[in-house]
Amino acid sequence: MGVLALLWGSGFLWIKISLNEGLTPGWITFLRCALGAAVLLVLARAAGQRLPRDRATWGRLAVAAFFCNALPFLLFSVGEQTVDSGVAGVLNATTPLWSLLIGLALGTERPLRAGRATGLALGFAGVLVIFAPWDHGSGLMSLEALALLGASVSYAVAFAYMARHLAARGTAPLALSAAQLLAATGLSTPALAAGGAGTVTWAGLLAVAALGVLATGLTFHLNYRMIAEEGPTAAATVGYLLPVVSVGLGALVLGEPLTARVVAGMAVVLVGVGLARPRRRPGRAERTRPTKQARPDEQGRPNEQARPDDPARSGPASAGPSVPVPPDPGLPLPGPPGPVPQAVSRSARPRTPGSHDPS
Repeated sequence: MGVLALLWGSGFLWIKISLNEGLTPGWITFLRCALGAAVLLVLARAAGQRLPRDRATWGRLAVAAFFCNALPFLLFSVGEQTVDSGVAGVLNATTPLWSLLIGLALGTERPLRAGRATGLALGFAGVLVIFAPWDHGSGLMSLEALALLGASVSYAVAFAYMARHLAARGTAPLALSAAQLLAATGLSTPALAAGGAGTVTWAGLLAVAALGVLATGLTFHLNYRMIAEEGPTAAATVGYLLPVVSVGLGALVLGEPLTARVVAGMAVVLVGVGLARPRRRPGRAERTRPTKQARPDEQGRPNEQARPDDPARSGPASAGPSVPVPPDPGLPLPGPPGPVPQAVSRSARPRTPGSHDPS
């Protein structure tokens, strides 16, 4: 769990180092998507998973890739040109709040009770503390800071779209996420022209390689295995560690100031996100369905599509196909990789009365 939180939370650090070494936001976004896709393609092939073949799925993936990868990745790189990496990590944690607002607007969320409404208000109060518009000397009111919030909103839009159009597609999650990052690589190509190539140094190349390979590609595999083996609660716990990791790495590695305002804002945001989560009834243990055993005639066919009447085929990525869904909007979003690493099988999600399923 600690390794996963460190890898995921380091994404903002690698973005900042890449920028400091002269790479432009467009190139950082493109290389991040391309390297992350390469890692997932290798893992998917090793697990015997194939990319989707129908045009309709690829069309939906293109929309998801824009709002879930290409756009927010670019906005994070633009924002961190002037905003500290730790602050970027804290603002990323507001994604569940935007998801809740979008769900209320679309009618997919139930009317808020007092606890969740308080959490929503607290979360945005924490954002206000971080931005401090009343402090003209050290406040964060800038276009770059707004770009970071825009990235979080983009993730939330992606969740709403994926819940409606990509859940229950019958494609294994590694392959689906690899395809999504492939589409994002193509969509990020036009951004290469903005600002030119910038300065290319070995330090910059190593930083963007770590961003794409470790903080984007590898984290998906580790997070998916954690959900499959330890359950969604473990993944949610990692999510709460990410802003802390990003702030800590920014202060320790880059010497970013650890101000009382940022720490207080982070604490208020995390408390708000925790309160805004859907409540589950007590007394029901979180559980996952057992993986359905393959029949003798299914042995050796790990790439078979899940049938509509058989959505429970699940398990680790190497165990066969499963149905990917976007993350629970009530959970803190695990860092800059966005929802790609959270594409998990439905059977890995808790089925308790009162729990919320965005699909």
